[in-house]
Amino acid sequence: TSTVPSGAGLSSSAALEVVVALALNDLCALGLKGWQLARLCQRAENVYVGAPTGIMDQTASACCEAGHALFLDTRDLSQRQIPFDLAAEGMRLLVVDTRVKHAHSDGEYGKRRAGCEKGAALLGVDALRDVPYADLEAALERLGDEEEVRRLVRHIVTENQRVERVVSLLESGDTRAIGPVLTEGHASLRDDFRISCPELDTIVDTSLSAGALGARMTGGGFGGSAIVLAEEADVDTITKAVEKAFATAGFKTPRVFEAVPSAGARRLA
Repeated sequence: TSTVPSGAGLSSSAALEVVVALALNDLCALGLKGWQLARLCQRAENVYVGAPTGIMDQTASACCEAGHALFLDTRDLSQRQIPFDLAAEGMRLLVVDTRVKHAHSDGEYGKRRAGCEKGAALLGVDALRDVPYADLEAALERLGDEEEVRRLVRHIVTENQRVERVVSLLESGDTRAIGPVLTEGHASLRDDFRISCPELDTIVDTSLSAGALGARMTGGGFGGSAIVLAEEADVDTITKAVEKAFATAGFKTPRVFEAVPSAGARRLA
């Protein structure tokens, strides 16, 4: 059983993989830990399906804890559970499903991954995470006229820095301050990584105009969902504003629901 909707860009496939792996782990008494199950699920996608996916989604499904955000280092798979109890602070995290999956998204993930790998090779690093944020401008200059690669590099390096900012803000108890960082992330995904779409941009722009603290697309892009951080008192206003904006633009009616930081895959008693 799951509350993760399918086809919404929220990694329902990873959730299914992990819960099946967890069941087999129990059934066969394998004794594998959550991070190990996540690695096996990633391998199933990479080797068997042939999809060059990362490991974030599988680890979230295998290792998240209630009331926390998972801070994951995908290089060594180290984890930290960061307190993230929005209800206790009078806030909500909304998910807005565009109900759209654009056909031209096919293969785009692989193209961007290849572009990022090209950028790392040109800069002489193992991965773009090895480019310090303070050295970003110098790195971009070294890439010369490789404009597409420059955009990808800029997004990855600034996105990593945004993750670190969010963790720092949450640990210091300044949760509302993460809103603008989320919005910055959407602008980078839209302009540099170029995986947004009119529906996602409409959600973000309309939510902010209606009083949201921050908003950004999530998932693989070209459709799927956006997340909106909002004060509890503003949820209805934001929801109605987004629904009206979609109707005005002639888009499909969006699905809006609350996301509560919860535990991942687990055996039910």
